[in-house]
Amino acid sequence: MFAAYSSAFSFKKASSFSVSARTELNSAFLCFKYKFPSAKKEKIDNTISIRPKTFEIDYLVKKNAYEIKWKDATTDGDHITKEHTRVKAISVKGYKPIRIMFYYPNREQAKKVQETLETIYKGVNGEYYHSDEAWNYLKKETGVDLLDILEKIAKEREENGYK
Repeated sequence: MFAAYSSAFSFKKASSFSVSARTELNSAFLCFKYKFPSAKKEKIDNTISIRPKTFEIDYLVKKNAYEIKWKDATTDGDHITKEHTRVKAISVKGYKPIRIMFYYPNREQAKKVQETLETIYKGVNGEYYHSDEAWNYLKKETGVDLLDILEKIAKEREENGYK
């Protein structure tokens, strides 16, 4: 239904109606804070390699370490290596890495990177959600239907002549 960039509520539409829509961390964080008032950002040491020295967990809820992305089109090898190291460092720390990415890329190279990242997450007993799965997971975990909220805002803006 709302997979990739072909969704009725496209990334382009989301990006155009608000700067805060591009900072999904803010809106998704509010969903987590609503359900889990103790949700917080946390830095952990990189115990796997020397660079970078630390990694930031977007939202830590108990032992769940959430990485939330609106989209992720990075395709270089350094990105994969850093993400692999980050996921392993989170796991070694005793947390469960969980990636939530709302929009899946449509370029083939970027898709391959995401497939690799999904394998990395699952390899340490983490979880990886994208597209519809991501929206549904956020709703299931927090009780907040962020997609519905954003769709209503976009529709209202269109009806009022905003682009």
